[in-house]
Amino acid sequence: MKIGMVGLPNVGKSTLFNALTNAGAQSANYPFCTIEKNTGVVSVPDERLDWLAKQYDPDKFTPATLEIADIAGLVKGASKGEGLGNKFLADIREVDAIIHVVRCFEDDNIIHVDGNINPKRDIETINLELIFSDIEILDRRIDKSKKAAKSDKKFTAEVEFLEKLKIFLEEGNSARGYEYTETEKEIVSTVPLLSLKPVIYGANLSENDFKKGVEKNENFNIVKTIAESEKSAVLPVCAETEAQISDMTEEEKVMFLSDLGLETSGLDRIISTGYALLGLISFLTAGKQEVRAWTITKGTKAPQAAGKIHTDFERGFIRAEIISFDTLKECGNMTVAKEKGLLRLEGKDYIMQDGDVTLFRINV
Repeated sequence: MKIGMVGLPNVGKSTLFNALTNAGAQSANYPFCTIEKNTGVVSVPDERLDWLAKQYDPDKFTPATLEIADIAGLVKGASKGEGLGNKFLADIREVDAIIHVVRCFEDDNIIHVDGNINPKRDIETINLELIFSDIEILDRRIDKSKKAAKSDKKFTAEVEFLEKLKIFLEEGNSARGYEYTETEKEIVSTVPLLSLKPVIYGANLSENDFKKGVEKNENFNIVKTIAESEKSAVLPVCAETEAQISDMTEEEKVMFLSDLGLETSGLDRIISTGYALLGLISFLTAGKQEVRAWTITKGTKAPQAAGKIHTDFERGFIRAEIISFDTLKECGNMTVAKEKGLLRLEGKDYIMQDGDVTLFRINV
């Protein structure tokens, strides 16, 4: 999973990125501190994998990973190449989802590029630049489909849909907020629209906001309302807090977060929300050689899951030996699970489930 972190200059984006990834990206109190895209790769916490590692004492331990890209700050006119606009849009195209960091805290010591805190305006600034870019993309696709419709009438319906979608965007709406039919989903999946990408709004709050209750911060409530209207997710985060806990032990981290009324870190919440938004799950493989988590899309069948390990595995798939992690843990170990007959044999039509502990049988 690859997530791009975006936001206006000086909203705490790079501070949050550094805290989440320990990548050491530069951050400072002036616009365009981030010019080149910074990238960090973090392991996805998974207690199931930790449990399997204790069982097998593997030579290699490989959790799933999340790649986070800290993308250059954006200003109005990016879609026309203003500032770092062209680079910003190109970087956005490479990611699966977006974390849009929105400043919701007040601090006179940290300047805002537009002079004051206004999350609605800040969100619109970035969303509109993505929408303007998408309208240009739609114009080119509509022209292409109109030409195709002259010889193949099946493209007529495509043109009608794309023109409706264009009007929706021209009204200031992101493509992810459109109500698509199944046929329309298939069409739009072939158009590289930036405003269609899933978004997590990271509402950057102060520690004091968490202590008082984030719902008492009116700026956070504004972000939450916008997120709900366009079917996006919203997470209250504190870049300052994440920076403080990044070097703490696990025990210190738990105590610190507990004081703020939080059970998990911002990174953990971003990962779980990102997986849900993108429809991702993990299946697990375990043995003395390696314990590993593999990320796949919900609905993936067993042969295609095997292909994630190696392309030859999909071609030579025979069957999968599977037990759910929860069942395995209840048994205590694989030997007991087998004795109880709980290991299942699944064929080519089996749809993988989150937490499936799997051994693929192949013939290549």
